[in-house]
Order: sequence, then C-alpha cells, then structure tokens
Amino acid sequence: MKLTFLGGAGTVTGSKALLESDYTKILIDCGLFQGLKELRRKNWDNLPINLDELDLIILTHAHLDHSGYLPILVKNGYKGKVYCTKATRDLTEIILLDSGKIQEEDARRANKYSYTSHDPAIPLYDIEDAQSAITRLKTFDLNTWIKINDDIKFQFINSGHILGSAFVVLNVKGKIIVFSGDIGRKEPILLPKYEYIEKADYVVIESTYGNRLHKNRIITEELLRYIKLTYSKGGILVIPSFSVERAQEIIYFLSVLKREGKLPKIPIYLDSPMGVNATEVYLKYKNAHTLTDEDIKSMLSTVQLISGVNTSKSIVNDEKPKIVLAGSGMITGGRVLHYLDKLISDEKNSILIVGYQAEGTRGRSLLSGDSELKFFGKYYKIKAEVFKINEFSGHADQSELLDWLQHFNEPPKLTLINHGEPHQSQALKVKIKTDLKWKCTVAKMNNEYYLD
Repeated sequence: MKLTFLGGAGTVTGSKALLESDYTKILIDCGLFQGLKELRRKNWDNLPINLDELDLIILTHAHLDHSGYLPILVKNGYKGKVYCTKATRDLTEIILLDSGKIQEEDARRANKYSYTSHDPAIPLYDIEDAQSAITRLKTFDLNTWIKINDDIKFQFINSGHILGSAFVVLNVKGKIIVFSGDIGRKEPILLPKYEYIEKADYVVIESTYGNRLHKNRIITEELLRYIKLTYSKGGILVIPSFSVERAQEIIYFLSVLKREGKLPKIPIYLDSPMGVNATEVYLKYKNAHTLTDEDIKSMLSTVQLISGVNTSKSIVNDEKPKIVLAGSGMITGGRVLHYLDKLISDEKNSILIVGYQAEGTRGRSLLSGDSELKFFGKYYKIKAEVFKINEFSGHADQSELLDWLQHFNEPPKLTLINHGEPHQSQALKVKIKTDLKWKCTVAKMNNEYYLD
C-alpha cells in the first residue's frame, strides 16, 4: 500500500490523500486550496494521477476544503462515484453550487471593473460543473461496512465536526487505515460527540489546533458583550460566518439570549443563501444533532433568513443598528464583502470573527491587525473594531486530539499528521511522541508513504 498527500499537508486546505493498493486507487477527500495565492494557484493544476485509473473518492465531510475540488476533477474526466454520508451529500450539494456561483460572480466582477491580470478572468468552475459533480455522490449510513472489492471495505464513524462528518475506516487486506478528516470537540454545541475507534494499523490525523488548548469561556457572555458594545455606538455588528455548522451555532446562542431577554431589540439577519439552505438540512436530519423542536422554533423566530438578492441589497444599504451573519467565514468571497464595503471604514461598526482563519485569507488579515483590506479591486481602511471568539471552534484542540488517539487499544504502526499549518503539526507530533510514545510523522505534500 502507498499513501500520497496531494493537499492538506503543510496547510489546512486542499485536503486530498491518495491511497493505492495493488491496482485500486482511492482518494480520501477532494478539497479546494484556499488562502495564500501560491496555494490557490494549485487549484488550477491537474492532479498527478491518471483519472481513468482513479476508482473511488470518499468524503469525510462537506466543507469546501474537503469537497470543493470535485467539480474540477469531474470536469477533467473523473467518471467514478463519490461516497459520503447522507447529510454530507445534502450539504456538499449546497456548498458546491454556492462555490460555483461565487466563482462565476467573481470572474464577472473582475472583468467588469478590470481588476484582473487575466484577460478575461474565468471561473475555476461554474454552476454547471458543480451540478455534474453532485450527480456522482452516493450515500451510506454510519457504522456499516461497505465492500469496495474483494480486498477492500470501509465504514463511516461519527467524527462530531459538522452535520454528517465522519471518520473513514478502511480495511485493506486486513490492515486498518483510519482517516480522521476534521475532528469535532469533546463537548460539541449542536452535535453528538465524536466516537472512539479501538484498532488501527495506520492513522491519519488532522492538526488544525495541534498546538493549542481552547479556553473554557461562556460563549453567550462573550457574544452578548460584543453585541452590546456595538449597539452602544449605534453601529452594525457583522459576523463573517461559515454557513455550515457555525451559522447554526450562532443562531442557537442568539436564540438563547433572546429567550433570556438579554438582546437589544434590533433585527438579526442570516444573509446567506447557503446558510439558509444548510439550516434547512438541519431540520431534515433531526436525529443527527442535539437540538430540540423548541430550540429550532426559537432559532427560526430569532433570525430572519435572507436569500433574495434585492432583499440583501436593501439590508446592506440600511444603516440602522443590526446584527448580520453573512458568508464567507474567512471573508474569501460571498455577501459579507458587500457589508464590509459599506461598514469596514466606520469605527462605530464591529466585525466578529468566529472561526479559524487560514493564512492568506482576509479574515487572517483582520486578526493580524492590518490597517487595510483589499477586495473588489481596491483597498479599504479598517476602522471598524475587530473581535474574535475562539470558543466556537468546531475543531478539536490538542487535548481532544490526544483524547481521541488514546482510545486506540494499542499504538498504530504509524500516525501521519496532516491538515495543519507547519507549527501546529509539529507541535502535535512532539506531543504524540512525548506523551503516547507513538511513531508519527508530519505529512509532506506529494511525498509517498509506503504502508506495510
């Protein structure tokens, strides 16, 4: 067996791991690179594999950095299936269609306002490409072994990261290889906790927060503090939000504050077609999360869900105090840019960051204290206050990653660390070697790892 990382190594984006056994080739995750320009350029490169020889793709979950390259692969000739859980299928459809639409719009805007070095700018893929990829998705239940061929079978096990997320456990000729994808929190906000796995010969584990411990603060108190501060200035609070999981978590906490009578009487909007659709998926899979019917009813009465373009434009142009959740979470595109276009240079407004910001994204620039932010082809002075709540993270911290690893009955032959920036991955490697005494290494892009 041979394992090659074609993405998600040395970075938190572009996750792709190619597993080869004899003549069978399986790609675990098919993510888009985001953030740094040098990484985004890789999305335009063909993968170093013959797509006619690629038998199968398995998704751990729907996030763009794990599914967003699918339309490109299908456009370039991949003819096989993409296996995932039912909720992952529904969320992947939403995410890919939204991604195709945004890329079409970005290319159109770049050409219209001539702020592109390409003549003309073209989208990486479009809505039609996304629709083609969606037809390849095939779903399976959790905790059920699925036979791929006489030598290989696999199963999905709940990983607690987002709705439908799962560990991928492959049995290849009796050898067990576990791919963590992204691991959720030990005490997640809306989801059942991740499950433990007893046995593995090889483990591939993420390291997004491999060097840190999440602080144990009360989220509602922090959230209320920033809402009241912005309201006292007569400003608008903009929350760049990941439309899947994070948006639903924020809406849940806002509904709790509303029920407790603590919120100012101002409108709250979720201005994200993808976020609205993802919220509807939550209503569909009631057994896959921990929300009660009362919770859901309260959430829907707290926030106004906005999909239409004209309604969105009117909210953008309304200068009265309000709270707006808008995609994208790392401010790489989407409707949040239209709000920032109006609000970022006014000190009475606030921007609340509630998720991981990859290197090279506008969200990372805000957190780094940059004085200007570039989008729509020009620079904007950052005068709005910028805040961050770390406790929303959907990724396990170092202690939670170790907790999950410690529940294997015996050490794997090798643990490969991926999906992390170099410092985070190295820190987790040191911790695993020191505390668990396991053999482990940090995965490198395009390196081949032979599994006995």
